[in-house]
Amino acid sequence: MSNPLQLPGVGSVVTLADFGTVVLYLVLVAAAYTAAVALRAGQGRPKLLEAARLAAYGTSALILLGVLLLSYAFVSHDFSIRYVARYSDRATKWWYLLTALWGGQDGSILWWLFLTSLNTAAAVSWLRGRYRQLQPYVITTLMVITGFFAILMIFAANPFQTYVGGALRDGEGLNALLKNYWMIIHPPALYMGFVACAVPFGFAVAALATARLDNEWIVAVRKWMLFAWLFLTLGNVLGMVWAYEELGWGGFWGWDPVENAAFLPWLTASAYIHSTMIQERRSMLKVWNIVLISLTFFLTIFGTFLTRSGMIASVHSFAKSDIGLYFVVFMGVIVATTVALLVWRWPLLRARSHIESVASREAMFVLNNWALLALMLFVAISVMFPWITSKLYGEELLLGAPHYNLWAPPIGLVVYALMGLAPLFGWRKTSNAALREAFKWPLGALILGTVLHVSLGGVLGYPPIVEGDAPFPGPVGVFMQKLSSAYPLITVALSFFNVAVIAQEFVRGVRARQQAALKRKQHEGLLTALVRLVDKNRRRYGGYVVHLGIVSAFLGFTGQAWTLDHEVSVQPGERFDVGSYEMTYSGSYSCPGSPQCTPEQQADQEKRMVFAPLAVARKGRSIGQMFPAKFIYKREATTEVALRRGLAEDLYIALNAVNPGEQRATFEVHVNPFVGWVWIGALVMVLGAALSLWPEPGDRPLGAWTYVRAGAATASAVFLGMLLAMTPARTAPTARVSAPQLVPPAN
Repeated sequence: MSNPLQLPGVGSVVTLADFGTVVLYLVLVAAAYTAAVALRAGQGRPKLLEAARLAAYGTSALILLGVLLLSYAFVSHDFSIRYVARYSDRATKWWYLLTALWGGQDGSILWWLFLTSLNTAAAVSWLRGRYRQLQPYVITTLMVITGFFAILMIFAANPFQTYVGGALRDGEGLNALLKNYWMIIHPPALYMGFVACAVPFGFAVAALATARLDNEWIVAVRKWMLFAWLFLTLGNVLGMVWAYEELGWGGFWGWDPVENAAFLPWLTASAYIHSTMIQERRSMLKVWNIVLISLTFFLTIFGTFLTRSGMIASVHSFAKSDIGLYFVVFMGVIVATTVALLVWRWPLLRARSHIESVASREAMFVLNNWALLALMLFVAISVMFPWITSKLYGEELLLGAPHYNLWAPPIGLVVYALMGLAPLFGWRKTSNAALREAFKWPLGALILGTVLHVSLGGVLGYPPIVEGDAPFPGPVGVFMQKLSSAYPLITVALSFFNVAVIAQEFVRGVRARQQAALKRKQHEGLLTALVRLVDKNRRRYGGYVVHLGIVSAFLGFTGQAWTLDHEVSVQPGERFDVGSYEMTYSGSYSCPGSPQCTPEQQADQEKRMVFAPLAVARKGRSIGQMFPAKFIYKREATTEVALRRGLAEDLYIALNAVNPGEQRATFEVHVNPFVGWVWIGALVMVLGAALSLWPEPGDRPLGAWTYVRAGAATASAVFLGMLLAMTPARTAPTARVSAPQLVPPAN
């Protein structure tokens, strides 16, 4: 049944769906009004600025009302609304009804708009009394973006659209792959990273429109872009965790087109965070920084276009629809506006200085930017390659993971090396003596890491050289084969180098503080000096913490070189070995039905669960049972992996198939070294970004930055909880042989 609503002053009863559609129209009208008033305020009517600010709050409130209406439609099972019927049913648990809000195309666009409104409201609040010349154009830009998404929903993806024949008795239910707790937080985190890029883009447009192109707008944008980067990182990593636990293929990154689309703006945002320091310090790269901000925002829209246009096939993508044309037009508007403004203000964008020496920090940052942009272009072209070939040759040529794994690592390792090199150089020019002193300990660490890996790596089961086949015939193929075989050794050596650089920066800073204290006839202990050092320059040392997290993640990525993969088909009672693990299959059982099921499993009417327990031992010592499973829903089945985590390696088991008659089961087993270091690295990166976001001593109260700090703290808490949830005691309850259960993460 459709939910009727009696509105005050309205004689007839309107449905919730009708009211929701009216709200979407009101959002469009409010956004257009706000943009017009804000633009007029920037053209000589400053008294209108307060009206524009209030209208921006009102527009955000209307968007919130739309989200609340759709949420109510889900919890009240209003199956007259097509979106509700397609992505929920009466058996869907309430927390997955929350996931369903962004589980489909129409609702995800409304959710995107809602997060945009949160950022808009926070930006307007923070701007009170600040940057009054820039404010009108920032608000105008944000309202144009809001208006675009309102138009998109009204004319192409209305989440309140109803069935002509009336309400259904029950819904179709949420996609089984989305019934995973990571999907409750992964899309909101990633979307928050996407939409947060709109605020820096608004400042870039405002700076160009007002010709205020000094460092004023760069300082204003600094933490907004870092906030966006934090949530882009968080969203990408949570997506990796979801893929690792839910898709059952044994890995966490498969270079899926939608994964790549989310990765692209992260690369350009990372480039901007580094290049902005050059403009702040040397008044250089003004055009470059505007291009990076605009490109980052453009890539967030481009990624959304790829996901929703049906142009590419992906396990993550939404159904093919007609909204692609809307995105193409909007992307054209973004490019045209940016180019026109850049051409208009070109005389004012000339650099006041230039790079004086290759041996300088700014030169290293520029090289780092080029490497990040090269990786972005490689991934973007590879993602679009099937579409390009279909237009040129009438046939799609797909580029799979081997293509990316061949060409992306060399670029990534260049970025990794430059990450460590940049802090060793001074600004403007670095003398030979200073370079020798700066490189002494990091080069020693690099040599030490190389020697240790060569001498001990093979003994410990992590050989420094992992031979593989040539990717293609000819000298280039042989060269790439030799290079790729040395990736583990190169990565480990660079990791030692980078850790030494980070440690050296902290040691130098602490010593400088202690010496300064002695000159004042004071004493600062080691810990006191370290805390005060970081407290006085949180942005710089927070960045070094982020770099430390990247080192941890790179070590986790390197573990893929030593992965063991094994597929086996066994009868009940048969044993098989994978690496140092011995496994015995004891036969399958189904829930509900089997006496081995828990009471919760017996009562579950949403799905049928097929478990295939394995008794697992390592080097002759039993470590309990693991329970890979298949969950069969109304329309699809999911693979529920059994996962035993550890810092050294993960034991990952997926049940591919079970013959119900003879109970022969086919398992896919992966021993994945160092995956846990990827998650630890992500946690460290988020904590480092949160440290950089925290206001510096002496900063004015930021008002809306309370929102930013809360977001950063929430992100950190999420990751901390994730890390605790991944400890072996939680994720491997397999020692309880008498109580069969699926090893979390199960769903």
